[in-house]
Amino acid sequence: MKRILWIPGMVALLGVGCAHRAAPTLALHATAAGSALVESSGGKQLGMPGTMLPQPLVVQVNDASGNAVTGALVEFSGPEGVRFDPAAGLSDSNGQVSTNVTMGGIGGRYELTAASSDKSGKQFFLKVTELSAPYQQQVGYEVNEKYCAHCHNSESSAERVSNYDNLAVKPHSFADGNVLNKFSDSDLNAIITHGGPALNRSALMPPYGWTLSKAKTQAVIAYIRLVSDPPYQPAGVTYAK
Repeated sequence: MKRILWIPGMVALLGVGCAHRAAPTLALHATAAGSALVESSGGKQLGMPGTMLPQPLVVQVNDASGNAVTGALVEFSGPEGVRFDPAAGLSDSNGQVSTNVTMGGIGGRYELTAASSDKSGKQFFLKVTELSAPYQQQVGYEVNEKYCAHCHNSESSAERVSNYDNLAVKPHSFADGNVLNKFSDSDLNAIITHGGPALNRSALMPPYGWTLSKAKTQAVIAYIRLVSDPPYQPAGVTYAK
């Protein structure tokens, strides 16, 4: 979250044509080699442009049997402006390498890459998506946490108890691009403002037109477009390959 294509209210992928790779860390020497990289934690986080993500990105090196490999070299890269600390590391006793990620200065979806090499020297890769939210999407996130996530997020947290399991009609996650990408911005605005019945959807979706300003409603829509998986691509927009 593939070069930058910024259109108000939506976000394009970042990453193709401007990949930034840190210089090789010569002090690190691999003592082992794996055959696959898997994400352990830290993917699809939401941060702000130019800031460090809340949690480190952790990847794991495995062998062909799925066992963790200790001592394999992993290098991280991403679009221009993304920084990694460290940019490379050797897998620990659990086969894992951790790095802190600072996002680039432009909001969007960032595709990051972790790379390692097998015994023959052939590289293998893992792609991880992180999200960088400018002001409007940050407002949308805050509105989501206050009003929407109680029903649209099936997982409870220390700050929020989910009501998802109590609902007869299960709300879609805001990241469910297979469903929500089919709705136009006008459709989403109608549902948020007037409730589900506005577009023959569930009456369990209440109207928020008296609760949210137009600006905050648009911010929620922008947030939905940002977190969409698969990514939202409005009709008529051409993306660089």
